[in-house]
Amino acid sequence: MNRLANSTSPYLLQHANNPVNWYPWGTEALQKAKDENKLILVSIGYSACHWCHVMEHESFEDEQVAAVMNEYFVCIKVDREERPDVDQVYMSAVQLMTGRGGWPLNCICLPDQRPIYGGTYFRKNDWTSLLFNLADFYKQKPADAEEYAVKLTQGIQQYESVEFVREQPVYTKADLEPIINNWKKYFDNKEGGFGSAPKFPVPNNWLSLMRAAHLLNDEHIAEALKLTLHKMAFGGIYDHIGGGFARYSVDERWHVPHFEKMLYDNAQLISLYSEAFTWSPDPLYKKVVEETIDFTLRELTSPEYGFYSALDADSEGKEGKFYIFTKTEIDEILGADAELFCIYYNITDEGNWEEEASNVLFRKQTDETLAAKLGLRIEELLSKIQTSSKKVFEARSVRVSPGLDYKILTSWNGLMLKGLCTAYRAFDEPEYLDIALKNASFILNNLFNKDGRLIRVFNSAENDQIAFLDDYANIIDALIALYEVTFDEKWLNQAKELADTSIIHYYDEANGIFFYTASDDEQLIARKSEIMDSVTPSSNSVMAHNLKKLGLFFDDERYQNISAQLLRNIKSHVVNYPSSYSNWVSLLQEEIFGTYEIAIAGDDFENLRTAMEKNYIPNKIMLGGKKGSLPLLQDKFGAVTQIFICKDKTCGLPALNIKDALKQIKG
Repeated sequence: MNRLANSTSPYLLQHANNPVNWYPWGTEALQKAKDENKLILVSIGYSACHWCHVMEHESFEDEQVAAVMNEYFVCIKVDREERPDVDQVYMSAVQLMTGRGGWPLNCICLPDQRPIYGGTYFRKNDWTSLLFNLADFYKQKPADAEEYAVKLTQGIQQYESVEFVREQPVYTKADLEPIINNWKKYFDNKEGGFGSAPKFPVPNNWLSLMRAAHLLNDEHIAEALKLTLHKMAFGGIYDHIGGGFARYSVDERWHVPHFEKMLYDNAQLISLYSEAFTWSPDPLYKKVVEETIDFTLRELTSPEYGFYSALDADSEGKEGKFYIFTKTEIDEILGADAELFCIYYNITDEGNWEEEASNVLFRKQTDETLAAKLGLRIEELLSKIQTSSKKVFEARSVRVSPGLDYKILTSWNGLMLKGLCTAYRAFDEPEYLDIALKNASFILNNLFNKDGRLIRVFNSAENDQIAFLDDYANIIDALIALYEVTFDEKWLNQAKELADTSIIHYYDEANGIFFYTASDDEQLIARKSEIMDSVTPSSNSVMAHNLKKLGLFFDDERYQNISAQLLRNIKSHVVNYPSSYSNWVSLLQEEIFGTYEIAIAGDDFENLRTAMEKNYIPNKIMLGGKKGSLPLLQDKFGAVTQIFICKDKTCGLPALNIKDALKQIKG
């Protein structure tokens, strides 16, 4: 076994038996490269990555390929989910060199870590030829390699950088119009989502657009959103038997998924469908949330209520094998009930995807339409499908399961905790709050180091106890959400402490932006800032939201000033690429429309809080309880429970019921 054998990462352990002399990222490998004047080969991936497995099997398990790698390079394997800082640097390099990125990510670097070449997946013969050529290039033309490394490193350091904007603009609806109009150009008004294949759910895009549809009263956005939510829930990207979503679909119809199931996707989709239910109550949204939470509890939850990272796309060496069925298999499982089940989920003898006779389950028609066609009552149809689905689930459960990435990541646990709180707000289901509280306790008890700072990975080695800005941002966001559904100020105070730590160790006062890495962490060849929203919101955009909210909760102008500075710096980038700045657009909308501060003070606060949550008010914070120390709650507690609606440092008259309170919001 190579030096990965002592790793805690499931991805690194997958490569521990490779003939490649892999090192984990660290001092030993980096020093060896300098001492021996060898090029560094940095190979980055994650355990649920299908093409990472393919390249491992084709190249890294091959003795001859490994011999070339070992002879000419110091080979370093990186789990991108444990070390996203390393991934950011070399992903920037590959995007600058090739115009595209992805995983597996492979970068060839000088002995001092500066890259000179990179790409993603390489076929075996191409990979071997490339390695020989690069080794020869470095030996024969070291000055040329140095010159290229200098230019590329400068590009990496400037990539995703922003300028400090001093002047504070006054934002208006006019600022939103070009952003929204440009965004609409990318809607797929037939199949939902954006553009063509492949299609990603990008929940934060649709959350931002949902708020825009409501605040701007825009029916076009509303219809595109409803179409997308419907198509994703009906498509093969959704696991109709076990719940939960795959990472993306390879086609434009959401039919055939890339079968890996990631915690971060499902956490955000729980938030999206929960908020959508409050915006436009649809039983389908509730069903998706229930089943996705059930999936998470069943397959991605540790005994201590930490959430695991992912399920692999592959099982028994084949992508999707766990999830697909032939019609013959369904006939054997269901007997006489198979025909209806096959109609419902479009299962045929020929099959509906690339593997012969195999089917990815998906839906085309609503229950009402199909029941009418088949001459069944809806209740009868749903009862039959539910009974059959349980049988198929039981039959599937004896198959070899996809591999589990059992890493517990702080950042992604924050996303899931936020999702559970959003679901509790929407559905008032006590179990969701119970799970959220258990996860929050797990985070407080296990994801802090002895100095009171967050760590990235649960059970990480002592020397790996670092964290990144997204860990802080997503945990702060989740703790604020947990306060808003409990009114227990300990969660808000913990969020404030973490925000203060973030400002001390990550905030660059001179440039008005947060770095992704802490000031006292390992310094790579570039110290990056994450500003663009991708499959998860960027850490800077989440921090901007957090500080705006904390500024309101604690009446702290410093928090609000930092949030405002972040938005000022980013605003000019948003118009041309709104989908890459969707969380910033949400913040801009709050600046334009203002934030309602809804305080519910008194013994009956919980009933009134629950009733208030049934109304869609995306630009709000909630606070209150039987007692409280927050500035806005001072002098608000009396003999009866009252609701106070405040905005822009002004509060209306107290209301005794939801109807009167809403008049102050909706007029």
